[in-house]
Amino acid sequence: MQERIVITGMGTVNPLGLSVKESWENAIAGRSGVGPITLFDSSPLQVHIAAEAKDFNPEDFMDAKEARRRDRFEQFAIAAARQALTQSGLEITEKNAGRIGVIISSAIGGLQSLQDATLTNYKEGPRRVSPFLIPMLMANGGAGMAAIEFGVKGPCFSVASACASGADGIGAALMMLRTGMIDAAITGASEATITSTGVAAFDRVGAMSRRNDDYSTTPQPFDRNRDGLVMGEGAAVLVLERESSAKARGAEIFAELAGYGATADAFHVTAPHEHGEGGAAAMLMALSSAEANADELGYINAHGTGTMLNDQAETRAVKAAFGDLAYKLPISSTKSMTGHMMGATGALEAIFCVQVVREGILPPTINYETPDPECDLDYVPNEARAAKVSLAISNAFGFGGHNAVLAVRKYP
Repeated sequence: MQERIVITGMGTVNPLGLSVKESWENAIAGRSGVGPITLFDSSPLQVHIAAEAKDFNPEDFMDAKEARRRDRFEQFAIAAARQALTQSGLEITEKNAGRIGVIISSAIGGLQSLQDATLTNYKEGPRRVSPFLIPMLMANGGAGMAAIEFGVKGPCFSVASACASGADGIGAALMMLRTGMIDAAITGASEATITSTGVAAFDRVGAMSRRNDDYSTTPQPFDRNRDGLVMGEGAAVLVLERESSAKARGAEIFAELAGYGATADAFHVTAPHEHGEGGAAAMLMALSSAEANADELGYINAHGTGTMLNDQAETRAVKAAFGDLAYKLPISSTKSMTGHMMGATGALEAIFCVQVVREGILPPTINYETPDPECDLDYVPNEARAAKVSLAISNAFGFGGHNAVLAVRKYP
């Protein structure tokens, strides 16, 4: 039997809060993080709402000088990683630094920095472009900056697989821990795409809700009247360790990261496979990786974006994977509250799965009003629900047909 990989630290910055505790309390209360965009003037656009990480001050987590040299997504990454490391109590020394990995992913990287530099280049010329632009925009910036910040010298990289990036990065860390390549990992994802370019681009794809005057009712995952996703931002980071290492240093263990599955639809650049075949295969792969049977599963944190195509395809994927059992499985979309944090979504939702197995309560899918005949499963509508869950999975499905699923088991 393979050694357990356990979670000893968690940190997050997201639209529901600037810590795991605050975020979880708001999720269980069914509070929405959606509101009018304040990060830029959205008046030229058709979308004026987003889920921002409100009241975030990077100087609460890092030196002011360094904060100015980092894109917002990198600031989020450092903040979440610092929280996770502090909670874990993992001390990084010259002796163990090379045995610790940093895998903090991002689908897009420093979009605001790239946008600003492009405008500067055209308006003021190339000599006015910041010499810090490259480290601010590169998608591996969160991982690289975290390694520098905390003195970690093991494997360091970022995974870019659209909205599956966070889950895929955590899965990669799990695999490296299982093979003995490293003893611990600081892993998760960060994203800051609430910019005029980011919002305009996703709106042009036809993916965004335009319910600007009634933003408290959107997004509506799995609801018949859903009209698209709401863009979110933030970061979530986990500290993973081999069980023997965590026990040896007396660490508190919050849950086991038990399994990981990943597939590709090979179908369409933005749309999921209509029958959910890739998603179904990834869910079953995650259970196999966890050495678990389907009847052990007690909860699914859905990708649940609130777009017409995603929610139908994911519902079909759950049915394809679990048959009649699908109708007994509670499923919720926490994106109904956080918005869609793009590459960072899978990492935050993995943390929510940890909280589910620890505390025995399921976060709701808010804004659920009108059932859709094509989406006929149990979506934990509008109110949190008590439930004993020993095994939960988190789905992360991304543009390009990327499917990544993480399995979290109650510990011990």
